[in-house]
Amino acid sequence: MKLILATNNPSKLEEFRRILSPLGFEVLSQSEAGFDMQVEETGKTFAENAFLKADAIYRATGLPTVADDSGLVVKALKGAPGVYSARYAGEHATDEQNNQKLLNELIYVGVEKRQAKFVCSICYIDPNGEAHYTDGVCEGRIGFAERGENGFGYDPLFYANGKSFAEMTDAEKDKYSHRGRALRQLAAIVKELNEVKIYTPAKGE
Repeated sequence: MKLILATNNPSKLEEFRRILSPLGFEVLSQSEAGFDMQVEETGKTFAENAFLKADAIYRATGLPTVADDSGLVVKALKGAPGVYSARYAGEHATDEQNNQKLLNELIYVGVEKRQAKFVCSICYIDPNGEAHYTDGVCEGRIGFAERGENGFGYDPLFYANGKSFAEMTDAEKDKYSHRGRALRQLAAIVKELNEVKIYTPAKGE
């Protein structure tokens, strides 16, 4: 089944394909679908932002669309950076700038109070224009320095199961990550919807 992913982030596109392709999905980028746009993320929650992105691309293409909004929630920062994770250090901030700001904000916070979680909300808009949602959470903590070369975003600072996300292999990260969990739920929902759609009750049922 083909899905359009509403994102301009090549790292996120790679991650979606890596997780969904073995489950029977072909994930197309916006440009591969012949359409590209930047959607303003004005929602107050991850789910609202995911819907805004998926809905915009669905309305433009009329094709099944999936979008996610993910972010880091740090307990000592009262939930920040939250929905502002991608632009924590400014509207056009780089990953390095966001990571450095996070480290600066936690400079006086001890290891016992550096709990954090990655949150992912996914919105899937089916061929009929109906929205379906899944969520994934990964609990962990923020390290004192960046470690690892893989991943993107806050991966070098987020530790779970004894490693930073950036130190994990793709398979390890996909197993534990917020996005991996949300995408596996999504795959189950989409397959169930397709089964319901094609199911024809036998006479007498």
